[in-house]
Amino acid sequence: MRAAVYYGNHKVEIEDVSEPEAGPGQVKIRVSRNGICGTDLHEFYDGPIFIPPSDPHPLTHKAMPVVLGHEFSGIVTAVGAGVDDVAEGDAVTIEPIYRCGECRPCRSGQYNLCKSIGFHGLMADGGMAEYTVVPRNQVHKLPDSIPVEMGALVEPMSVAYHAAVLGEVGDQSRALVYGAGPIGIGIWFALRGMGLTEIDVVEPSETRRRSIEALGARTLDPTSVDVPALIADRTDGDGVDAAFDAAGVAPAVESALECVGERRPLISVAIYDKPLSTPLINLVLRERRIQGTICYTADDYRAVIDLMAKGHYNTTGWVDTIALGDVVDGGFEELRAGRKMKLLVDPTA
Repeated sequence: MRAAVYYGNHKVEIEDVSEPEAGPGQVKIRVSRNGICGTDLHEFYDGPIFIPPSDPHPLTHKAMPVVLGHEFSGIVTAVGAGVDDVAEGDAVTIEPIYRCGECRPCRSGQYNLCKSIGFHGLMADGGMAEYTVVPRNQVHKLPDSIPVEMGALVEPMSVAYHAAVLGEVGDQSRALVYGAGPIGIGIWFALRGMGLTEIDVVEPSETRRRSIEALGARTLDPTSVDVPALIADRTDGDGVDAAFDAAGVAPAVESALECVGERRPLISVAIYDKPLSTPLINLVLRERRIQGTICYTADDYRAVIDLMAKGHYNTTGWVDTIALGDVVDGGFEELRAGRKMKLLVDPTA
């Protein structure tokens, strides 16, 4: 079968590799679509970062080279011994976390913070291939109302939903989202799903502003508007109830910390290429806080699948599909240049 294999910095090859088979407790999937994630870009241009270069991961026992792909959906083609609640022909989406089940976060249900966490497609051969095999606990069935191709978006939308939950907002809250890339769009969708109507998306790129405005969002251009001053005026100085940084740049963090109200959070959803030197005075004087977030749990997957089944997510104008052979030039390069926003890979094309 064909797969996108990662060999290190700037080296991904489309190769013929052995087709995997489902062992005990495993599920084999014919991949329908696999999304290219920002993490994939970081691994390609700056890595290896999360992918083990030589020492095998303690849970997956896998090191580089590895088949990429952790955002994917597909059709079950076989199940291993002991799997009796998933069947051949089921449409599924994958929650790609490997966890130990023994550390304190795992025991408390917060396995997204597992001390030995691993990811399918980073620490195990992933879904940027025609077929892949995953543990049963990574499989979520898709209802008939969700096209299997769209199921590949459940993973990134769950990243966004988990962040939105950490914002501790309600339907009367005000929120700011910095960055209108896929995760920023996902946060906007998640907040809307929670009932919020007062949401501004801060984005300097006109192309990205137009894309999210077409979905119904309200935007602010930080190159032409003093965002903290505008928010202070709108809220009589109280600030917003939560801000979300999906931009990953220092100006977004600094602006957001001026905009959140007392004892309210800035949720950091980004990976920062450069160290931040954030003045703590904005935190101290009003007891604001910066809250980190990482991936998701099954609760977030269930919430996103429920919203998706109701038609909540609109992919018009920001999601495109490419062939497996175009992953590097038509995928990584296009995304890095900002010419595309979200790309799904069709491994059969």
